[in-house]
Amino acid sequence: MSKNILIVGATRGLGASLRNLYAADPSTQQVFATTRSDNGPISQSRVSWVPNIDLTKSDVGQKLVSQLPSSTKISSVIITAGYFGLESFDAPDWDKQVQMYTTSAIAPVFIVQQLAKAGFLAEGSKVILVSSESGSITLRHEKEGGGNYGHHASKTALNMVGKLLSLDLKPSGVAVGLVHPGFMRTEMTKGVGFDKYWDDGGGELPDHRRHLIC
Repeated sequence: MSKNILIVGATRGLGASLRNLYAADPSTQQVFATTRSDNGPISQSRVSWVPNIDLTKSDVGQKLVSQLPSSTKISSVIITAGYFGLESFDAPDWDKQVQMYTTSAIAPVFIVQQLAKAGFLAEGSKVILVSSESGSITLRHEKEGGGNYGHHASKTALNMVGKLLSLDLKPSGVAVGLVHPGFMRTEMTKGVGFDKYWDDGGGELPDHRRHLIC
């Protein structure tokens, strides 16, 4: 049975790996892949790029659904877009925190709500929100220290968003799942200097972790 997949945040890291995986699957009819840019980075069979999707903008949901074919039914929506801005107790950053909360925990609500109301989600559809162990209060230990408030707390907020969405979408037969894919060797972790922990922390390439989502 053919399926349509929507990947929000499909240009790099885990999103790009999932885009390649689904595009290579003969059972995939189409992968709708979002990018913040005007165009997708590459031309790829079975991939339709959805441009100018910025998760920090209040109209992100409307802009997304307006670019999808109206008769489309989405089998799986995977929201993996993220932003990590470094902070410390001595130097908290207001703008970075707002961007992290907006990207991780606010935008997914407006995206999923618009997809559901516009009829793109039907009974049997799945919504996968890519969260993180960093959002777990229980797993946060003293030896790891504090700081990075926006990153950790926005992932905690996303966990609650996923739970609430699952309750709202259950009557429609749409399942919502939260996935923590593990510590990965991506541009995001490298960009904040976490590449120095890749070896000791067991960081893996996105291609090795994507099976947790599919």
